[in-house]
Amino acid sequence: MNRIEKSFTILKENNKKAFIPYIMAGDGGLEGLVNQLSLLERFGATAIEIGVPFSDPVADGPTIQRAGLRALVNGTTLRGIFAELEKAREIISIPIILMTYLNPIYSYGIEEFVGDIRKVGVDGCIIPDLPIEEEDIITSQLEEAQVELIRLVTLTTPLERIRTISSKGRGFLYTVTVKGITGARNEYDANLHQFLKTVKEVSSIPVMAGFGISTKDQITDLTKHCDGVIVGSKIVDLFEQNRLSEMEELMSSFKQETKMV
Repeated sequence: MNRIEKSFTILKENNKKAFIPYIMAGDGGLEGLVNQLSLLERFGATAIEIGVPFSDPVADGPTIQRAGLRALVNGTTLRGIFAELEKAREIISIPIILMTYLNPIYSYGIEEFVGDIRKVGVDGCIIPDLPIEEEDIITSQLEEAQVELIRLVTLTTPLERIRTISSKGRGFLYTVTVKGITGARNEYDANLHQFLKTVKEVSSIPVMAGFGISTKDQITDLTKHCDGVIVGSKIVDLFEQNRLSEMEELMSSFKQETKMV
């Protein structure tokens, strides 16, 4: 049982929901990454999803694309990210989840990539352009390293495929709440609540809702039907604009008494 499983076990025991913020590594400078992670843990994050900047981010909306470009301009690399995460693990106890695309992993080398994320204390990996039919290229290495592959389902994923995908992991199921890319939304698909309820019924692991979530009202609404939320563009914006008190307010109800070890 790695940190992700332990976190959700603690949440379930305390009847709490999860809040996972997303940040782009290197946005604002890699030297600030450890402080950002520490701040998010203090504000109440259950885990933290860290994006790796990439020149062709097919799942990312404008806010995260701009953050990725800023990070690339700052010279952010995977090796640089790993060096900062190794420092962060000395003070961060909650799970760290790395979000990246296949191309950077191939360029780095799959074996070396998995070995290094284990070394620096990464607990999970999200690879949005890796379909389950092709994930054997990396799953055995991740399993050996005790790093969870976090899989995604969408509003258009057939029910049987959702069952198959959820049966493959032990972390959580990333449930995409919109048809399209990331970015804040004012309203959601009329069938979203029923979709989340259905996914929750068939999934053998916790269900997290992500994409387009940016307000407390949206969080309150969606967490009635799943195990928690993933918030990206809003967190990226708040960091860029240094609106940290607003970030703390958004996350305050998720603060946990129990810290991970």
